[in-house]
Parts: sequence; C-alpha cells; structure tokens
Amino acid sequence: MLSGERKEGGSPRFGKLHLPVGLWINSPRKQLAKLGRRWPSAASVKSSSSDTGSRSSEPLPPPPPHVELRRVGAVKAAGGASGSRAKRISQLFRGSGTGTTGSGGAGGPGTPGGAQRWASEKKLPELAAGVAPEPPLATRATAPPGVLKIFGAGLASGANYKSVLATARSTARELVAEALERYGLAGSPGGGPGESSCVDAFALCDALGRPAAAGVGSGEWRAEHLRVLGDSERPLLVQELWRARPGWARRFELRGREEARRLEQEAFGAADSEGTGAPSWRPQKNRSRAASGGAALASPGPGTGSGAPAGSGGKERSENLSLRRSVSELSLQGRRRRQQERRQQALSMAPGAADAQIGPADPGDFDQLTQCLIQAPSNRPYFLLLQGYQDAQDFVVYVMTREQHVFGRGGNSSGRGGSPAPYVDTFLNAPDILPRHCTVRAGPEHPAMVRPSRGAPVTHNGCLLLREAELHPGDLLGLGEHFLFMYKDPRTGGSGPARPPWLPARPGATPPGPGWAFSCRLCGRGLQERGEALAAYLDGREPVLRFRPREEEALLGEIVRTAAAGAGDLPPLGPATLLALCVQHSARELELGHLPRLLGRLARLIKEAVWEKIKEIGDRQPENHPEGVPEVPLTPEAVSVELRPLMLWMANTTELLSFVQEKVLEMEKEADQEDPQLCNDLELCDEAMALLDEVIMCTFQQSVYYLTKTLYSTLPALLDSNPFTAGAELPGPGAELGAMPPGLRPTLGVFQAALELTSQCELHPDLVSQTFGYLFFFSNASLLNSLMERGQGRPFYQWSRAVQIRTNLDLVLDWLQGAGLGDIATEFFRKLSMAVNLLCVPRTSLLKASWSSLRTDHPTLTPAQLHHLLSHYQLGPGRGPPSAWDPPPAEREAVDTGDIFESFSSHPPLILPLGSSRLRLTGPVADDALHRELRRLRRLLWDLEQQELPANYRHGPPVATSP
Repeated sequence: MLSGERKEGGSPRFGKLHLPVGLWINSPRKQLAKLGRRWPSAASVKSSSSDTGSRSSEPLPPPPPHVELRRVGAVKAAGGASGSRAKRISQLFRGSGTGTTGSGGAGGPGTPGGAQRWASEKKLPELAAGVAPEPPLATRATAPPGVLKIFGAGLASGANYKSVLATARSTARELVAEALERYGLAGSPGGGPGESSCVDAFALCDALGRPAAAGVGSGEWRAEHLRVLGDSERPLLVQELWRARPGWARRFELRGREEARRLEQEAFGAADSEGTGAPSWRPQKNRSRAASGGAALASPGPGTGSGAPAGSGGKERSENLSLRRSVSELSLQGRRRRQQERRQQALSMAPGAADAQIGPADPGDFDQLTQCLIQAPSNRPYFLLLQGYQDAQDFVVYVMTREQHVFGRGGNSSGRGGSPAPYVDTFLNAPDILPRHCTVRAGPEHPAMVRPSRGAPVTHNGCLLLREAELHPGDLLGLGEHFLFMYKDPRTGGSGPARPPWLPARPGATPPGPGWAFSCRLCGRGLQERGEALAAYLDGREPVLRFRPREEEALLGEIVRTAAAGAGDLPPLGPATLLALCVQHSARELELGHLPRLLGRLARLIKEAVWEKIKEIGDRQPENHPEGVPEVPLTPEAVSVELRPLMLWMANTTELLSFVQEKVLEMEKEADQEDPQLCNDLELCDEAMALLDEVIMCTFQQSVYYLTKTLYSTLPALLDSNPFTAGAELPGPGAELGAMPPGLRPTLGVFQAALELTSQCELHPDLVSQTFGYLFFFSNASLLNSLMERGQGRPFYQWSRAVQIRTNLDLVLDWLQGAGLGDIATEFFRKLSMAVNLLCVPRTSLLKASWSSLRTDHPTLTPAQLHHLLSHYQLGPGRGPPSAWDPPPAEREAVDTGDIFESFSSHPPLILPLGSSRLRLTGPVADDALHRELRRLRRLLWDLEQQELPANYRHGPPVATSP
C-alpha cells in the first residue's frame, strides 16, 4: 500500500501528501482459472477394451470372416454394461487349444486373455453333424420363469399382445398353446383332437423390425424380417442368444401357419431377387431349429421328438436340418471352406510339405498354423510386438481402433471410493505396467504423438521419455522393463524415415545437434566427435540452456543474483530471457511434475531479490527525518537512479509471467486429464504466478510512490509561476525542456525522467500507460485540492490569476502531447482544466450566467466544488455573488454535505497486460552481451557436472576447432 505523510508549515490540506492507497490488480492469473479446465468425473470414466477377449458372461455370435472395426461408442451402445465388447483382431486367430479354460466359461471373465472359443462357435460342428441330445433335467441350470409377450396381429386386426409365462425349456409349440388359450381360441381344457388341430394351425413367428418413428415404441410397428420358429425351438433362448442390433426391435407374433410360411417365403424371395446372395428357401410342413437350443430328434418315426408334430419322420427331419438352416449355419459352410483353404496354404508353407501326404489333421494344429499367417491391417496404425512378458497370452499385432490409444494394466477400480477403472485400449499384464501407462494419438495428420503417464517408465528409441514426443513409423516404444513395440502406420505409404532413428550412426555422419552430447551415449561416435559437438553447444548462439534437475537451484540463483547486482551489460529483458529458457527446458525435456516446482522456486527467488532492493531504497530515503535536519527533495536524476532496478524487475517479471502463462496452458492441454496429480500441479503453478503478480504490483507501487513524492514539491509552481515574463516568448508545441518557463521545468523534468526510465527498461506499453496515468491522476488531484484550498479567505479567484494558471496548464499539455502522452494527460487533467476554465470566464459574462447554465457547461465539477468557486469569486470590493448563482433547493443538500476536495483513493486499478510474451526464444541469439552471459552459464553448468566426477576424470570444456 502506497502511503506517506509530511508536515510543513503550510495549510493543512496542501501540507499532506495524499498517495495511492489500496492498489488492486485485475490479474490474468484469475482469468487463467476461467479458461475452462475439464475434469472428468469418476462416474464418467468408462472401462472397455477393443483388443482383448470379451468380458461378457453370455455366449457371443461367431466372428465374421473379415475384421469389422467399430467405434467404441457403438460397441457400448450395442452391448451396454453386460453386452459383448469389441474384439482384438489377433483374437480371431486363437483356437480352442491355445488357452486354458477359466472359471467364467467361453469368452467370459474367467477366460485368461480371451483365448477360448465362443460358446456359439463351439456348437457349430455339432450342428453340422446332427443335433445333440438334450441334457438331462438334473444337469440344467435352474432359472426363474420370464414373461414373454406374444402379439396377435395375425389373429385379428388391431389385436395387442398377451403375456405368457415361459422358461428356458418352454418350446414354441407349448407357448402357442398357452397363447391360444389366453386369446380364447384353444379347445377344451382337458385337451383332445380339437385342441391339437388348433395348435397345429398356428405358428410362433420371430419378427424383427422397427417403428415408423425414430424411437422404439413410438409410431406403428413395421416388421421387416419374419421367421417361423420350429415347434421344438426355445423362444426364450432365441431371445437371449440372438439380440437385435441397435435401432431394431424383436417381438414374437402368433400367426396362421400357412400365412406365416407364405410371408417367410416372400421375404426370402425378395432378398434373393435383390442380389443379396440369400439361399433359395422352400416351405416345409414341419421344421426343426436345433441351433437355437431345441431338443434333438434322434430316431425316425412319429412322436419321437418332445413336442414334435405327429407324422414327422426321420427323413423329413433330416431334410429340415440340411435344407432349412439359418443364415448363421449357411455362413458356417463358407467359413469352413475358407478355413480349409487357409489350412492347405499353411501346410504348403511348412518344410517338406511337397513330399508329405496331406490328410486329416487336428483342428488345434490348424489353429496354431493360422496364427502364423497374421496379415497386418492396411488402413490403420498398429504396434508390432518385439518383446513381451508372457508368450502364451501376448499377441503379435495390436491395432489402433481409435485415434487415441491407451496402454495400461487396467484394474477393477482406480482411486478411492470404488471409482471405475481407467479406460484402456490395450491391456498389458506385467508388474511394472501402470493402470494407465501410455497414450498414443494418431489422427489423420502426421506425425503421431506419444505421451507417458506420470511415473510410467517409457522409452522412445532407447531414450527415456518424460514428455510428449512425436512418434514416427519404425520407432521403438518400450513400456516398462518387458514390452517393446515397433510403431507402424500403413497410411503414410512409406513416407517415414528411410533409416530408423534408433540405428547406430554411420561413420563420418554429421552430429544431430548440440543437445546430442548430453542425451546420446550409444550412437557409435568417437570421442573427438563428441567433444566437437559439446564445444559447438557451449559456444553456440541457439537459445537453448540445458541443465539437470540437481543443478537447477544453482542456475536460477546465479541468474537472479546477476540481475539484482546489475553486473555485466545484459539487455533490459536479458534476465527474463534466461529464466524463460530454463522454463522452456523444463517443459520440453524434464519430467511432468518438474515444471510446477521450478516455477515456485523461481518466483520465490525473484520476490526475495525485489524485497531486498526495496529495503535498500527505503534505507536511503527514510520516511521520518531527525529533527532540525532539513529533508532534501528528490531530483529527477536521483529518482531515476533509485528506481531503475525496480523498473527492470517490473519489466522482466511482466514478460516472464506472460511466458509462464503460455506454458501452463500448453501443459494443461497436453497433460492427461485423468492424471490424479494434474490438479495439484496446476495449483502449484497458480501459486507461483500469484507470487509474480505480487512482485509486479509491489514494484509498480514503489515506482509511482517515489515519482509522486518527487512531483509533490514541484506541482505548486503551476499555480504560482507567471509564464508572461518580461521579454519571454511562450514556446510552441513540441518545444524542448530547456525552452519551457522556469516554473514548469521541475514538473516536466519528473515526467521526462519517468519516460526515459520506462523506455530504457523496455517496460510493457500497457504498464507505461498505467504508470503515467497514475502520475497524471495524482497531479490533477493535488493541483485541484490546492486550488480549492487557496481560494478560501484570500483574493485568489481572479481572472488575471486564472489566465496564468490556464497558460501553464496548456504548456504542460502541449509538451506531453509532443512526448506521446497527450491523450492520457487530457483524460486525467479534465477536472482541473474545467475548474480553471470557469475562473477564466470574463467577469461580465460570468455575471449573466445562471446556476443551471454553469452546471451544464462544467459537468465534471460537483455541486459543492462549483458553489465553492462561485461563492469565493472576486467580483470587486463590497460585491457579493448574484442570486442567480444560488443552487436550487434540490441541490442544496449536495452543496452543503459534498466534499470540495478530490480523493486519492479513487485511483485507477493496475491491470496486468494479457497477451503473448515479447521474449524471442527462436532463432540465433543476436545480442552479444546476452550471448556472453549464455556461454558463461553453460560453462558454469559444465563445471558443476565435472565436480561430481573423480579428480582424475575431470577436464575442462572442449574448444571447437576452426573449420
């Protein structure tokens, strides 16, 4: 808080020094918190996989012969929490003999690595050979009955549905009989020929369709696919095992048997005519659907099947089984043919295959052979496993099904409170793999980006990876101590580097760059080449400053101490440039959590240095002087010398704060939003930026304090000096300081010293404007208060004195206009100019004016100030103010209670500049002084590194050889 008070023998109002009180900051740091950080809630983090086996406990349909890549959202919508999930492409090549059965069944949670066949796929060979007998009742898993809706649209127009109770053992014929009874069409309750013929006349149909409107359940039902269920099929199992796709709905309808067969035949005939490749279906009187779980009819003859219609023989059932198969059974035949072709191809590739007799082989051997014929995808990036942890469970190819691919161990929960596990695309089973280990982004634009999670051991082409880096085809990515992948992207079309970057360099090749000497130790180069590369870095002009975390404190302390001592001939923004290089190195090459710690340490060092400088100035310029010792006022030259260190710190801290804000925003965008430490890192960064805010505010307060303290002793001359001296001519606009009247030179000298100081320190233009805005605010308030105070009890408000004050004020405004500060000065001197203009009005004109006209012509003056000037205006001996100058009753209270003096607490706030930093950290360092300081710091770091080595291993920095 700026404050100060002096006492002198003058009047009480002008004798007090009113200085800024309670400066406040509208900081961009607060605006940084409004940029919208997106914290995913624990409930919104889903866990699914697109590369492992299905985790559902229910059987899944057999995979198609080709690989279908789906979006994760579509997979979740199709299966939900308990539905089937997307499958890894490599799982399609696993067979029943390559894994061990877990406790969860085929494809269930108990299957390790998803190596087992799906349950429905295991049933397919049995369906081709014949229907297996139904297991005994005692061995079945008991399940509670369910309610099944059977629609009767085929019985009567507008009929709705009837609910019947069904179990997994209920056959379609039994449900038809129960539904007919609910519809009132069944025969006698005791059963008989009439009831049997009624049941035979109707069939249960499985109808698939969707409503006319967008949502299910709205609009009129429109069936698009219809299939007649066999009498022995289990509708409840059909509904459970074969689910409708998203956007479709299934229901069971009761129709006449002949009508149902006609509709089914028409549907398949239409599909065949459209060229869909559907088989030719012909109606059969009796049919069996063992694929859906119906009982087998083992022996020919009537009445042998459970619930089978009378008169159906074994030959007819055989024809039904071979000719009336489902689409899945027909797809199986083509799949078997393709498997046989691949088997022949695999056997032909084996050694000695030409001389061997190819005969029946074990299906497990065939599955093992097909795993050796994996063909990588041609339109998606993938990772090729070079080294794994468990050969029996690790796959060879890991395909990226999304633009962002996450490697990790997964888990049941992450964090406290049982929150869901983090989302993982590829599960890796190794002890050192974190639940969310590494993230790869490979969008349409190249190159891809790889980012390790916090604390995750990740290597990129043999080097430890701490920050986000580019990932090119052919790069090696190591996860933990066991997994090693090669990244491949067939979309690039071979546009990647011809030579992998992890290969040793060729003899005589050019070093990759100055930073290579610090990071590369296995590139095969000789000692001389390393020395030349290191010398090129130490003496180079690239804006790079590399250091290890253990040398950070010494480096930052050296930069701050050099800037505080003013040693050397660094450019004004040199300290901020060097500190920004340290921040840039930490943000690019060190671990994720290092940048917040560096910013906190840097802010504390700057604050301590600034506080020490403020105390030094305060000791030389004490507030209270000993009695009897006159205080020597500050001259513009002295205040410029005192304030130069503070102004330099203000300029450097402002640019450094803007640069830090940019890096923090980049860190927030690039960081993993699910990192639990990200919020803590951002809080540390906010605390560091708050300290930098405080440094800027403190240096600004101290600067304007000493400048206004110097102005305090020079401003009264603007009211007392006479610019119309004998033989002197008034200077025109843009005149030099020496050509101004003597009474104005001290005040203009303070303004000129402040302008030169801000220019030499390269202060931000926004802060320059605010500095002079505060100086002009202080000058206006001080002069107006002095004008109001000196008019009481003395003949001061006269036309002749007002003309002198108006001329002095015009000369000051003209000079400030020539210095580029005219707009700011005009705005802050408006009230003083209005008061002086009132006093400059000729007496005859002023007497004709009324209170309302004067209020209109001088709006910036308060009623109390206007009344004070009019009531003390010198009209002549014995003449008082006219009655027209009296305020109306409505403004009488404002005149009596209003204050005629300006308050110094209504100063403008300090608003820090918001925008990009003016520091230039690209291109060679052009300033020689900054280059010398950069070389000194590099050699200092080299010396610190050498001190850690034994004495016989130390050596001086290498010297670059002349070309």
